[in-house]
Amino acid sequence: MQHYIGIDIGTGSARAGLFDAQGSALAKAVEPIKTGRPSADFAEQSSSDIWRAVCACVRQVMRASAIPAETVRGIGFDATCSLVVVDGAGSPVTISPTGDDDWNIIVWMDHRAVEQTARVNACGAFSVFDYVGGSISPEMQIPKLLWLKENLPATWERAAHFFDLPDYLTFRATGSLSRSLCSTTCKWTYLAHEAGAGGAGWHDGFFHAAGLGDLAAEQFRRIGQVVLPMGRPVGAGLTAGAAGELGLMPGTPVGASIIDAHAGGIGMLGMEIDGEEVDFDRRLALIGGTSSCHMAVSAAARPMHGVWGPYYSAMVPGLWLNEGGQSATGALIDHIIHSHAAHAEAEANAKSQALDIYAFLNHRAMELAGSQPVHLLTAGLHLNPDFHGNRSPRANPNLRGMISGLNLGAGLDDLVRLYLATIQAVAYGTRHIIETMNAAGYQIDTLLCCGGGTKNPVFLKQHADITGCRLILPEEADSVLLGSAMLGSVAAGAHASVADAMKSMARPASTLSPDPSTTLFHRAKYAVFHRLHDDQIAYQNIMRAGL
Repeated sequence: MQHYIGIDIGTGSARAGLFDAQGSALAKAVEPIKTGRPSADFAEQSSSDIWRAVCACVRQVMRASAIPAETVRGIGFDATCSLVVVDGAGSPVTISPTGDDDWNIIVWMDHRAVEQTARVNACGAFSVFDYVGGSISPEMQIPKLLWLKENLPATWERAAHFFDLPDYLTFRATGSLSRSLCSTTCKWTYLAHEAGAGGAGWHDGFFHAAGLGDLAAEQFRRIGQVVLPMGRPVGAGLTAGAAGELGLMPGTPVGASIIDAHAGGIGMLGMEIDGEEVDFDRRLALIGGTSSCHMAVSAAARPMHGVWGPYYSAMVPGLWLNEGGQSATGALIDHIIHSHAAHAEAEANAKSQALDIYAFLNHRAMELAGSQPVHLLTAGLHLNPDFHGNRSPRANPNLRGMISGLNLGAGLDDLVRLYLATIQAVAYGTRHIIETMNAAGYQIDTLLCCGGGTKNPVFLKQHADITGCRLILPEEADSVLLGSAMLGSVAAGAHASVADAMKSMARPASTLSPDPSTTLFHRAKYAVFHRLHDDQIAYQNIMRAGL
């Protein structure tokens, strides 16, 4: 028997999945992780808390499956692209204004470094900007490092290592200081295509200009001198200490890690669909959650403004990755629901009907629509979804949300309409990303979907109708976990490459096609979606003149 474990760290929880060699799940477990918010736009986590949750999840799946530990042949880790700081002993070093060392992770969505981001983006004409969609985001690590250096100098001096969270997990499991090609390329400005050609992946001049010249002077010791492609075995596998904590065997191979959304891309993009030849130019992986990521790969580099990349070999080895995204999707929908005056009433109704809040709101939307199509409920209600800025393709962290069409109502049905308008706005954002990618050379007409909102049938239908794409739902709904397990299988030698694992371990389950009768309605609302943005920019310009 051969089994593989995928370990995924999302924004709110740690998860583990145990899979067989065919990619079928035998057991899964989930544990919450804590997030601190000491100030507006700050989000912090603890590496100790996350490792505790990882160990608990792995032990749970081993107990639930009752398989012998020696049949686990490989492990893969994925996580959010959050910044972890530790000292020379691997102990946490604070990143928090509270000064508490337990809080040693700046979460991906933390926007404390917006001012540093602006300065980094204005530091000069460097080639690294050509491979991040033209500008660096506050969700990437360079601005966060600069914030630490400027605001917590004691932390900067104490820090022996700065890790992306996926790489911290492989370090914690194996003791190896190696980094993943995925993390360093996508979030740290490492140019994998130059390193692969014998050049230097890190660019000294950029780090000096960005105010981080000491990292370059140290020859990048604190951010990674050994960079491995995903799935490559890390160190000598699990250390005895880590194996004991996880309930696994020492030496179990651990694959070089990957960012969580990218694991979802690996878990879906390579599957065979109805006997079709895999055409990556037509496929987009949509990974939903607190935020959403939109992953596409191609044989040729396709630079485009506001869409991250092109990143060489950062997800599928040998191919260029373009990564679009929305900074708040699941988080935005939850915010709209929980901040509404009718939230308590909706929760009570959902509970009385043994439904979750989303199923209840979906059901009530159908009742409100009656004999009319449900999308017509929002004909006079429009929303700009950039409450936490825009990641793609406008790449503007300073944008804010807007709602047009409100009345004096604050009842349950008003919440239902606003909930639906929010889902539609998220889907219009996805359409905007797809159009940008297609203008650069893709021909995307198929979305492979997993995670978060993709378990919501209204979310899925609105995405199909608004984008005009067919949606493929995978047999394994937790494609992120499966993608990580695939890396474990590659590290163990069960598959010769990531591409082989993608083809062998993933399968489709169902297809949702767009409804052409909705085209004119969504074309009109999509025009309003763009007009809301243009109006916001006009308002900002008017106010700028008055300040």
